[in-house]
Amino acid sequence: MGNVGILGMGSYIPENIIKNVDLENRMDTSDEWIRTRTGIEERRFAPEEHNTSHMCFVAAKEALEHAGVKPEEIDLIIVATVTPDRPFPSMSAVIQHQLGATKAAAMDVSAACAGFMYGIVTGKQFIQTGDYKYVLVVGAEKLSKLINWEDRNTAVLFGDGAGAAVLGAVSKDRGILAFELGADGTGSEHITQEGKYLVMNGREVFKFAVRQMGESAMSVINKAGLSKEDVDFLVPHQANIRIMESSRQRLELPEEKMSKTVHKYGNTSSASIPMALVDEIKGGKIKDDDIVILVGFGAGLVWGSIAIRWGR
Repeated sequence: MGNVGILGMGSYIPENIIKNVDLENRMDTSDEWIRTRTGIEERRFAPEEHNTSHMCFVAAKEALEHAGVKPEEIDLIIVATVTPDRPFPSMSAVIQHQLGATKAAAMDVSAACAGFMYGIVTGKQFIQTGDYKYVLVVGAEKLSKLINWEDRNTAVLFGDGAGAAVLGAVSKDRGILAFELGADGTGSEHITQEGKYLVMNGREVFKFAVRQMGESAMSVINKAGLSKEDVDFLVPHQANIRIMESSRQRLELPEEKMSKTVHKYGNTSSASIPMALVDEIKGGKIKDDDIVILVGFGAGLVWGSIAIRWGR
């Protein structure tokens, strides 16, 4: 059983920027109210013609190129999303065709904002058994189509986007060192979809996230046989800056060691962690042999965390 890691990554970031001040004309809110409570300054909305499968395709194509892996070499495609184009067929099957990944199996994962974590851990297992060589994992959401503009507490939070990773064997001591996945279905009504819209009990979700993000991050560090001092970079789910800060403080990390993209993308659910990873890799903040902690939470309520030594 060899080590499994991330060989390449890609993202889709919509061009259409919606600033907080743009929302002031649409509802009873303000730039200051949004920034002080969430850390969000703007978010991206995909155009009507760019559906979830299109975003998946763009991010996946870039990830394959970055990894140096051809589409026909992919054995399995996993797409994490709660906003598919349609209930079926799966987004993974759609982009299998678009990419020309002719031999790949395909399945979708529904774990909301923790979906990318669930996808990465699932893909890892297939590679470690030796059955598959390469797995493509995509997190993508078009949350703009679920926004209720009458609900200012949720309407200001969400954005669109996609991020993708190619998994494969990596050198000794690199790759995924440990993971944790979890769920607490007693909170299943705290984030859900009713009719056309997303609804959320913000107070309950905040309390859960502040506790669970820090606990899960520490749990995966311990499982990997590491200490807080070993961590080089934290990539939390980009939901709310106060939740993210609580995780950073739990790990006693300086501010520069935590990814922060929530201010420019908002909450993109399953896409938030891979989109943040791509930004940090391109910005040179994540380097080979860095210990990186990924941690997310979402509707379910579910959570997931991964400790990874970066590099191939």
